[in-house]
Amino acid sequence: MSRGTAGLRLCALVLAALVLPARAAGDGDPWSAVVLPAAQQLDVRAAASGHRYRIFVSVPDAPPPPSGYPVLYVLDGNAAFPVAAFLARRATDRRDVTGHLPPLVVGIGYPGDADFDLDARRRDYTVGAGELGPPADEGGADAFLDFIDHELKPLIAARHPVDPSRQALFGHSFGGLFVLHALFTRPASFSTYLASSPSIWWKDRQVLSGLPALANLRAVQPRVQISVGALEDDPPRGKVPPEIRAIRASRPMVSEARSLAARLREMPGWRARVAYHELAGEDHGPAWLPAMSRGLPFFLDQP
Repeated sequence: MSRGTAGLRLCALVLAALVLPARAAGDGDPWSAVVLPAAQQLDVRAAASGHRYRIFVSVPDAPPPPSGYPVLYVLDGNAAFPVAAFLARRATDRRDVTGHLPPLVVGIGYPGDADFDLDARRRDYTVGAGELGPPADEGGADAFLDFIDHELKPLIAARHPVDPSRQALFGHSFGGLFVLHALFTRPASFSTYLASSPSIWWKDRQVLSGLPALANLRAVQPRVQISVGALEDDPPRGKVPPEIRAIRASRPMVSEARSLAARLREMPGWRARVAYHELAGEDHGPAWLPAMSRGLPFFLDQP
């Protein structure tokens, strides 16, 4: 069985375990909606930008550690939060074996039923302004990071006991680009940065302009995981139209991720703090699943 097939089977098993059936409706149609265990959601409006977000929270079925729960923040929350919440519940169940502290998971998504809000994520996750400033539908990473740091984190901390020194951020594709931007510009915002298939190519690799600043860090020592599907630059022929293959060729993923991980490891004091994974058999779309399954223990293994 290929790693890609195994990844899809893992996805199916995870999704099958994510939900519990609500009680039957009684008379009439016996089918009912499903609910996610130990999870809540709230729609909020960012005070500064006015943009609306749907916030998902999964609370561990375990008392908080004396320092508070470690917190995993997950972008594309509508799709990624159920998987992250499942992995966190399994981590909590196995804490006596692994020694991991039970994590709280916060998904950051958007109102509506779509797994991905393509317009909103392009607006919030991308970086870089042109000479006349960014268009309204992109380049809003700094404003979105302001929302997370100054509005969302205090909202979560007011409701749950959390450890501000043990917080992680996970994002895929444009979300991975945003994770790198947060790392380069606000390295103290999170203790662990999990960048899955980051779109480093965006605007001529402008995000990398912030990389040199990390070399001067002393008091702050974040940990970084960079992952990418091994098939992202060369997907199986016959399954991807030629025009899409041409676009992909102009937006390299594997080589850029590999190069960035190498550059980070070359900086003094960083080698032991950087993990890099080329996920065998994985293409761009589903690569976030194994990236997250590796990312959560990487975060929880934080000294």
